[in-house]
Formats: sequence, structure tokens, C-alpha cells
Amino acid sequence: MNPLAKAMSSAASGMDAQAFRLRVVSENISNADTHGYQRKLISFRSIYDTQSGAERVSIGRIDLDSREGEREFDPGHPLADEEGYITYSNVEMMTEIADAKEAGRSYEANLATFQQAREMYGTLIDLLRR
Repeated sequence: MNPLAKAMSSAASGMDAQAFRLRVVSENISNADTHGYQRKLISFRSIYDTQSGAERVSIGRIDLDSREGEREFDPGHPLADEEGYITYSNVEMMTEIADAKEAGRSYEANLATFQQAREMYGTLIDLLRR
């Protein structure tokens, strides 16, 4: 595979990974008010695609944040445990918003790389036609 196609392949895998990251962040945000919900954490890993010869980004593990959510004593609440406490989610909105912005910017950077490689590829084809 030529270097420009490798760059496009790597950028496309980066866009896929960041889009998945945005889905995880949106899931965390949508469950921020769910009692007992644990924030999901995503990791990435680099893999070498032997077919294309390109380095690609892959989704690694999806783990649960081990931090405890805030606990409140409310023995009358239907979700209270045997001690009378309810546990809120451990999702912090500011962290999720920052993660979403970072994922969006990473997606845009990969998109710019993809577009630049595509333009260079088109220019090369135009030069070969002459």
C-alpha cells in the first residue's frame, strides 16, 4: 500500500476511535443522574495492520471508573441500601465535557490528515495523467 493510502487508513481508524469515544462520553453524560452508575473509561491501542501495512488505532479496554459516587443518607428512598444510603453516579460533567471536546478536536485533526492525504493523492493522479 502506498504511503498516502496508509495515512488515509490511519486517519480513518483514528476518526472511528474518536467517534466511539464520543459515544462513551455521551453515555456517561446521559447516565449522570442514574443512581449507582459508574463512569466508563475507554483506552486505545496501536495495532499494525499487516494487510495494509499501516499503523491503526483500535479500541482497547472499556473499564469502569472505580471511584465511589457521592453517598447520601436517605433511608426512605427506594434505592437506599440496607444502611439507608443511596449512591449517586461518579460522573463529573466538567470532565465529560472536556473529554468530549478533546475527542472532537482529535477527530477534526484526523479528518484534516485524511483530507490532506486525499488531496495529495488526487494531485499525484493528475500529474501522472499529463
